[in-house]
Amino acid sequence: MSRANHGVTYPARFMLVAAMNPCRCGHAFEPGCACKRGRIDRCTSDYQMRISGPLMDRIDLRIEVPAVTAADLILPPPAEGSAEVASRVAAARQIQAARFAAAGLPQIRNQCRSAGRLAGRDRQAGWQGQKLLREAAETMRLSARGYHRVLRVARTLADLDHTESVGRLHLAHLAEALSYRALAEDVGNAA
Repeated sequence: MSRANHGVTYPARFMLVAAMNPCRCGHAFEPGCACKRGRIDRCTSDYQMRISGPLMDRIDLRIEVPAVTAADLILPPPAEGSAEVASRVAAARQIQAARFAAAGLPQIRNQCRSAGRLAGRDRQAGWQGQKLLREAAETMRLSARGYHRVLRVARTLADLDHTESVGRLHLAHLAEALSYRALAEDVGNAA
């Protein structure tokens, strides 16, 4: 932590998982719901802007989850269960650990532990990806931290798909990584 020309380092390694309603009442985007506080877009942006920009910039995945209906509850379970997902995640972590060990960085075992400056050849994008990133960085006003986090998420998505690209991230993985940041950016632009 740094504050007023003084810094302290505390040992910490954690994964933050958070949830938030879209507005104060929690029913902003439900069909037939009218907000009592005025325009729905203004109400949601005011409520969601209570989280500071620097904190939001450090959250890699932002996903809007619609309310579960009774009809959703009677649907069959998903084809891929928790055990299958855990297996894919473990395989992706092994791929990342091997990649960093091969690069001479055995202390780094997964993508989230790598420094932002460590955008080596495994996180480079082809010319179409670079164009997409440049346009997204301007449109979404990505900070340097946000830019590198998009690259990390895209590399992790490629690892989850077992996509061995020779030094190039696929456009689909970059687009998906950008979509996970877009939700909060849209809210910020609505204010």
